This record gives sequence, structure tokens and C-alpha cells, in this order.
Amino acid sequence: TNPGFVVRITQAGLDYAHQHGITILEKELAQLKLPDISGDSRVLRVGKVRYQLSRLHLSSFHLPYSRISPVPNVGLQVSISNAFAELDGDWRVKVLFMRDHGSFNLKVENVYIKVSLRLGSDASGKPTVSTSDCSTRISKVRVHFSGRLGWLYNLFHNAIESRFKKMLETKVCDSVAKSVHNDLQRYLQTLPVTARIDARAGIDYSLVAPPSATAQSLDAALKGEFYSLAHRSTVPFSPLPLSFPSDHDHMVYFGISSYFFNTAGFAYHTAGALVFEITDAMIPKDVDFHLNTTTFSAFIPQLEHMYPDMPMKLKLSTPSAPFLNIGPEGISLRPVVDVQAYAILPNSSLAPLFLLSLVRNVSAVIDVRSGHIVGSLDVGRIRLSLKDSVVGTFPVRLLQSIMNIFASEILLPRLNARLETGFPLPLPDRIQLSNTLVRFHQNFLLLGADVHFQPQ
Repeated sequence: TNPGFVVRITQAGLDYAHQHGITILEKELAQLKLPDISGDSRVLRVGKVRYQLSRLHLSSFHLPYSRISPVPNVGLQVSISNAFAELDGDWRVKVLFMRDHGSFNLKVENVYIKVSLRLGSDASGKPTVSTSDCSTRISKVRVHFSGRLGWLYNLFHNAIESRFKKMLETKVCDSVAKSVHNDLQRYLQTLPVTARIDARAGIDYSLVAPPSATAQSLDAALKGEFYSLAHRSTVPFSPLPLSFPSDHDHMVYFGISSYFFNTAGFAYHTAGALVFEITDAMIPKDVDFHLNTTTFSAFIPQLEHMYPDMPMKLKLSTPSAPFLNIGPEGISLRPVVDVQAYAILPNSSLAPLFLLSLVRNVSAVIDVRSGHIVGSLDVGRIRLSLKDSVVGTFPVRLLQSIMNIFASEILLPRLNARLETGFPLPLPDRIQLSNTLVRFHQNFLLLGADVHFQPQ
């Protein structure tokens, strides 16, 4: 299945996310809980030494050099080099008939960590991440003991340093896996897979496939489909393939296909939301006419004889869902609207008068604001044709100007007010977009942006 919506995170975006991830990992590693160490060691000319190291405390863990790389067909790889840490604790020793205790300090240097992250999706269509592989290599461990018998510990520091090295190499990878599960995976779960738009419709942003890595980016293919909240039905058309350009100037790109917008029209049409009624009370005060049979009698003389001086109502509806096109020049559509005119009788019942078909060229302007796709419509002149009439035939071209006023002064502002609210982009918590761009391509709209993450 082709996606209706694609999110591409470039290397710049991965690097930005990586910076925040490394900051969190540093804090996790600095909170490592290390178990007590005890054992026996035989020292030349001294004999058997019984030792115990306790109250081990990591005072710092620094990851100064690291990078993240997308690995095609695998996922992501994080490489950390030249990391260093420092810990301290207490020691106790028993040798022959002597006992002593003191403190020690241990420096860990030249730590190398390599982590592979596997990307997937769960049953709800949300992204998942797990540690598929982790290796830690520590090149240097130096321990220094203080106290009356500190010199004794320093005689067999190699054995103790080796134990610390093995323990830390295991503990570091355990901490990485824990951080990925508790921090990164939990954060990814904040990515919405559905977004309620209003009382009529929502958007399905679930993944149609696990995220895929290329040599330069990470791509996520989303369903990108509007649906009616009252009754979800199968969309009678399919998304076309998206040919992403090789832009990498921004951290993230959104490829929004014409399918995404056309499912919006289908969902609202299915929900019965594309029906508008115009009454006289809705006509702007600066327009010098009223919506009544007296006004329309100037164009349809027989109307005054059949329904003299009665208020009217216009009901606008779409016989089919509007369908738009996206090309390099922008967005365009030609919606067909049925306009049913009624006379409002003294008992408030409606008497049908005539049915017009209205066709109008419409263009759209798209932008991004506060994490939402917003837009506005601009319309050209309309073309009218008479589909049915109870009041006899009449030249519909005479109604051209009055219908233009109804469309541009009443209908268009209502539509643009809704589009000004916009539709939310699929963003996880605490993400803000900046430096946005909008470009049009064949069958899809490309949005580019940089990302700012707001920590809690």
C-alpha cells in the first residue's frame, strides 16, 4: 500500500534528536547501581588477602563524542567514543591478623559503546524501537586506594580493575537497553496515530510499514487518511507513489499526497458536512439586496406571481466529494455544487423553486503554523446551469453576479475560517516546528521544517 503521508527525518534531524538522547543517557549512566565486590587474592610475601569493596558510587559519566547513523535495511546505529567515568567507594581488608578500611577512587577512560536500534511498529500503527545489539569496550581502568593498607591494595589492583571493567561493560549495555525502553520507546508512544479534527472527522496517521533507514535519512510511511467519525467507509481511490526530492537542508520533511486532501473531501461528504444553507440574515449589511422572491423576480418574473414577497433560502450541497489536484504550480480543484432555492411559506414550510448546478475554479494556498497545516481558498468566476425548475425556465446567466456574491461573501469566508484552524501534523510531544517551507510537486505537497524540542 502506498502511503498517503510520508515523514522523512534527515541526518540533521537525527543529529538533533541524538543530542537530546545522549543527554538523557548520560544521566542514566551516572545513576548506575553497582554491587559490592568481595574476594580473595594472594599477594607475594604477604599471603592470602580477603577484601571487600562497598558503597560504590558513580560520581560522573561523560559521553563527549558520539554520532548516530541510519543503516539501510537495519535501522539506526549509535557510536560513542572516548567516554569516561569516575566512581568512588569504601574498602575493607583482612590479611593475616590485620584488618583495615579506607576509601578508593576509580577512573574509567576510553570507553567505546556501539548500539544498534531496531525500528518497527505495533498493532496500533505506532513506531517502536528496541536495542538489537550493544557492545561496550573499556580500554583503561585506574584505581587508587587510600588508607593505612592502601599500598597493599595497589599491589593487586590489576585483578580488581579487571573485575570493574567486566562489570561496567555489562552494566553500561544494560543501562542503554533500559534507557531505550523507558525513555525513547515511551516518547515514541506520544506520536499520535489518530487525530480528531472536529465532531465530523479525524485523521489516521498510523504506520503502513515499519520506519525504514536509507543512507541519508529515516523515512516513515503513514496512512494519511481522513475518516468520518460516525461511519468509516472504504475510500474509493488509492494513494499514488510519492517521489521524494533529495532535499536535506531541513531536519524533517512531510510529503503530503493529494490522497490525504481528497480523503478529507470524501470523509466530510460522507458525514454530510458539505451542506450549507444561506438565509437572508447571513447576507452582509453592506450588500444592497435581500434573499427573497422580490429580489429574484427581477430575474424570474413569474416568481412574484407564484410566491409574492416571501423570504427565500438557498441550500448548497455537493453531489459528489470534491477532488483536488496537486502539481508544480500549486493546488487546484473544480468543485460542483448544487444550489437548491426555496421559498419560505408563511407556515415556515419550504416550497422548492429551482435547482442550479454551480461549477467554479478554486485554488488553495497552504502554510504551516503551530504544527498545523493551514490554508485558504481563492475562487474564480462561477458557471451556472439549470438542472430543475418549478417556476419555469429562465436565463441563469442573469443570476451570475448574485451567485458570485453569495459564494464570495458568505460561503468562502466560512470555509476559510475552518481552514485557518488547520489540521494537526503527526508530531510527538513537546515538538515545535520552525523555518518552514512549502513546495509543490506532482501529486504531493512537500513541507520542510526544523525542529525544536522543549524538555519537561
